[in-house]
Amino acid sequence: MREHMPHIDTRVAAIFRHDRPIRPQGSTIVEAGDEVFFIAASQHIRAVMSELQRLEKPYKRIMLVGGGNIGAGLARRLEKDYSVKLIERNQQRAAELAEKLQNTIVFFGDASDQELLAEEHIDQVDLFIAVTNDDEANIMSAMLAKRMGAKKVMVLIQRRAYVDLVQGSVIDIAISPQQATISALLSHVRKADIVGVSSLRRGVAEAIEAVAHGDESTSRVVGRVIDEIKLPPGTIMERWYVETT
Repeated sequence: MREHMPHIDTRVAAIFRHDRPIRPQGSTIVEAGDEVFFIAASQHIRAVMSELQRLEKPYKRIMLVGGGNIGAGLARRLEKDYSVKLIERNQQRAAELAEKLQNTIVFFGDASDQELLAEEHIDQVDLFIAVTNDDEANIMSAMLAKRMGAKKVMVLIQRRAYVDLVQGSVIDIAISPQQATISALLSHVRKADIVGVSSLRRGVAEAIEAVAHGDESTSRVVGRVIDEIKLPPGTIMERWYVETT
């Protein structure tokens, strides 16, 4: 990491392998299929993402399924930099999107239609994203797209049980619309000086940002070396920053 980004403060915070967490050490080797979580200062996030994306071939062709608020919003942001196609199963909505979106090709149809996917060269698609409000439709269309040659598939899933179900399947990425909301709510419900809480791996783990106050006589943290701090089982302290005024 330091060789690639010598001027950026970042590190691997956690690794999930076969659904089990691994605490990364300097000698840990990342294996194919591992889910790797990085931690970095907010001002360095873009630089870290850019460096990581260099390791993969850049996306060029993206196919979206679902023309609702999420799908339409994604299309607007993506069409500036990528070749985007969008499949919408409601004919009226498809017509509306075709007029509103400037550089996105909109189709009226069913994403589980093999003929439609073949006609639109699904085997040349770098990223297939299904974001309808139907979990089953998202999963099935993504699985079909992957089988027909799409390089990577991403699905929006509402039900937690379905998220667990697709783990380890041909689905590359499963996202939950509740994840961001959960993280935002948790930051308000936690006690003490919690600055922020983020839900990792769809709720399997949490990253908590806290501020230490007080002195050695009033705090269980201030003035102590890390090994002396008593943390709950399974908790890892990964990084701390000193704020100067």
